[in-house]
Amino acid sequence: MVRIGHYNRLSVVRLSDYGVFLDGGKFGHILLPRKFVPEGTEIGTEIEVFLYFDSEDQLIATTQKAKACLGEFALMQVVDVNNAGAFLDWGLDKDLLVPYNQQKVPLEKGRHYVVHVYQDHHTERLAASTKLDRFVSERPGRFKRMQKVDLLLTNKTDLGFKAIVNDSYWGVLYHNEIFRDVRVGQRLTGYIKWVRDDGGVDLTLNPPAAEAVDQLEAQVLKHLADNKGFSHLGDKADPDAIKRVFKVSKKVYKRTLGSLFKAGKISIDSDGIRLKEES
Repeated sequence: MVRIGHYNRLSVVRLSDYGVFLDGGKFGHILLPRKFVPEGTEIGTEIEVFLYFDSEDQLIATTQKAKACLGEFALMQVVDVNNAGAFLDWGLDKDLLVPYNQQKVPLEKGRHYVVHVYQDHHTERLAASTKLDRFVSERPGRFKRMQKVDLLLTNKTDLGFKAIVNDSYWGVLYHNEIFRDVRVGQRLTGYIKWVRDDGGVDLTLNPPAAEAVDQLEAQVLKHLADNKGFSHLGDKADPDAIKRVFKVSKKVYKRTLGSLFKAGKISIDSDGIRLKEES
């Protein structure tokens, strides 16, 4: 099925001086302009293309990569503002319109915003909105504790970051769960820390304890190997120093040191930790 606002693999049915025409099913023949036609293309060749409406509202194909498909969220930059609304750079020749009635706050040229790509039911044109609540489910998601999820950070608050979970639900990533640099618009792998009684979702970037220790052990051993077998970051090290080097909490770090010590891979001394030579 041919889908507007998505990538489709379509067959060439006609060659033209303007490019090639693709079999668009119920949409008829769709032009892929000559500048996007791969070398060696002939009738019957299948090409993966993105379908959208050009400036004349004609359905057109491109091999350019859109920053978001229909129904998706993404961070995009405003490249122009005029009487119609704000226009975003979404990776295609034609910029993406955010109508004024879809702007939560007036958008400013040069700034970046997280938007949702939707299709106007009256004109069928693709457009974007910063009114994200309209496109995120109000129902609480059915999650398990420490379930791995995809996160998109949408805005920073006094508590931390508001995030869209699995492109469907709202969640909150608190400051005390962040041990590395993050930014609005960033996509991350996160975990469900807790689903509150009110349906709110608390998030963390830290994997389950056992998985976190496994990942960190290799980092600690490499850190020691790179520093001639010694590090001042022992079990009494400053939490900020641990966060700066390993991007984890002191609790996880101490648990990892304990695991490495029990395995006989390191010694824990008053001045730091040392890599033990294999016997």
